[in-house]
Parts: sequence; structure tokens; C-alpha cells
Amino acid sequence: MGKIISVANQKGGVGKTTTAINLAASLAAIEHPTLVVDVDPQSNTTSGLGIETQTVTNSVYEIMVGGVEANDAIRETELPFLDLIPSHINLVGAEIEMIDREQRERILQKAIQGFRDKYDFVIIDCPPSLGLLTINALTASDSVIIPVQCEYFALEGLGQLLNTIKIVRQHLNTELEIEGVLLTMFDTRTRLSDQVADEVRKYFDDRVFKSVVARNVRLAEAPSFGKPALLYDSTSRGAKNYLALAKEIIKRNKNLFKDSPVFAGS
Repeated sequence: MGKIISVANQKGGVGKTTTAINLAASLAAIEHPTLVVDVDPQSNTTSGLGIETQTVTNSVYEIMVGGVEANDAIRETELPFLDLIPSHINLVGAEIEMIDREQRERILQKAIQGFRDKYDFVIIDCPPSLGLLTINALTASDSVIIPVQCEYFALEGLGQLLNTIKIVRQHLNTELEIEGVLLTMFDTRTRLSDQVADEVRKYFDDRVFKSVVARNVRLAEAPSFGKPALLYDSTSRGAKNYLALAKEIIKRNKNLFKDSPVFAGS
């Protein structure tokens, strides 16, 4: 039985899409069948996994607005064990088009629930907003990863996100949990990063992942080549950071894979 995890933060530039791409790639590298669902109209996860958006015929937009079966939108990636449901710029107008739909908050949930039997992990990349697309993602998910950058104002706006998670939990998805808070863009050369990390850990306590993603040039370059860091430069610090995160998440969810020979070796 697979697990569905959203990567969400309404604040842009915190490493949300980078996390979705590289966490999914790392889970796949450990041979856990993984599906990425790109729910961000910017489509950066789609292009970051080597899929050109102009070649996309069926996307999240067609699933949520056009009634296309989710299976018909799945694309293979360069990595074995890693598939993608791409996004498209058309998704920009989806929230308006869905506004009069019955149970509009559950459209994505109904579309992807069947994938629990096919994939160990489904990773959803949310848009940088708290609108209907993000609500759909949270309603469909078992848990949410919150990336927080190690810079000034790191905690700014997080209250809104936590309140949204609380509302979704109360009215749409009682099982939704915080998988963890991920510290990103950590700069070992500055004291500020340490100070922000301490502040975040004080605020979120044991919900902060032990794995930390360092600021890394190779990690930043990889999307322009349509590759996760693991394929672009597997020796880079960023690739190793996300591999550590994947292992930490697998360990936290070991009950899901207790009978899996793959888990025993990961």
C-alpha cells in the first residue's frame, strides 16, 4: 500500500520543486516505484525531469478538468522506477474551471487513489499558493513535507500553511499528517543558517528532518539539463542530501515496506 506525500509551501523559492524532483528520484534510485504528480502550472517539475511541456498531450489539467483517466497521463522518465504525471500552463485556469464542480476539493484524490497499489510513493509538487490546486493535493495526501529555506523570514507565512493543513484535516482529510519539515538552502559558511535551523527546530521540534539540504551549485544546475541531481552529478552534495532524506522517509515508514526485500537492503 503506497503513500501519497505532498510537498507544499505557499512561499516561492524555498526549494519545493527541487525537493519534489530529487526526493522522488532518490526514492526511485533505492528501487521504490515512485510517481511524481506535477500540480504546479509553472511545470518546473515536468521540465526538471526531462519532459518538454510542448510534447504533453495529457496532463494534470486534463485529469482535473477534462475527465481524462490518470493512467493515460503517466510518462516514464530517464530513471527506472520513476514515473511522472506532467503539468501544463493550462492548469493556470483550472481553479476557475473547477469552481462549480461537485466535490471540487476531491477531484485529484479520486483520480490518483488507485496508484497506491502500483507505487510505493506518490510525490505531489504543489503550486506556491494555498488555492484549490493545493487543497486538492492535501486532500489526496497522507502527509505533507514543508520545505523551509535557511534565510531571513524563514518562518514567515508558515502560520497560514499550518492553518490550511488544519482546515483540510478538519473538513476533508482527517488522516493528513506533517511528514516533516525540511531545511533547504543551508549555507555552511554563514552563522545565519545555523540560527535559522535552530529557530525552525525550536518551532517544529521532532518534526524537522535530520537530513538538511545544503546550498549546492550542481543541485541548482541540474533542472536546466532536465535531470535530477542524482543523474546530473551523483557525487554532488545536493544529490547525497536528498538520498539521505529518502532513506530517512523510508525508515519512518518502514511499516509500509516490512515485507519488501528492497527495504531490507536500503
